[in-house]
Amino acid sequence: MGLEEVVDEIRRKGDAKAAAIKAEADAQAKAIISEAGKRAEAIKLDAEKEAEIQAERVEVREAASANLVVKRELLNAQKDLLDKAYAGAADAIAKLPAKTNEKAIKELLKDAAEQIKKGEVFSNAEDQKAVEAALGLKSLSGFTFGGTDDIIGGVIVKSTDGQITLDYSYETFMNDVWESSLKDASEILFG
Repeated sequence: MGLEEVVDEIRRKGDAKAAAIKAEADAQAKAIISEAGKRAEAIKLDAEKEAEIQAERVEVREAASANLVVKRELLNAQKDLLDKAYAGAADAIAKLPAKTNEKAIKELLKDAAEQIKKGEVFSNAEDQKAVEAALGLKSLSGFTFGGTDDIIGGVIVKSTDGQITLDYSYETFMNDVWESSLKDASEILFG
């Protein structure tokens, strides 16, 4: 075998080895690219899932916020309606017929006389004459007119020693009824 044949043989073996190395490198590159593609796809899927979860969370928060705004507006409207009903009731009480009001004041003063023996009676300016007329009754001889107060009607009675005050003002009665009946009224109105 001559030198040329040996060189050709070495060259063939070198080319075969280079082709094998290149084929192995190509296979490794394909495997790396395939693995990178799989990782990229997994990352993409995870990112999409996370974005979907975040979008759902934002949607839930926005829906809850919108529901809260609607509920607040509804409660404000209901409160306004109840305030108007309360003001209407107070106005109706303030406009009681004179005879009805005089009778109510006499009854309130009789009740006060059972609890306080001597004292002063306060009323609004419109009811002063009715109070003074009632104080002319024998059963109310221990009471005097103490002056006017800023109430819509009824009386406030204070004992002479200042230890007992009976608030028989119409607004106090109305507030007591209002507080005890507010739940029922709300259910009837807004049920």
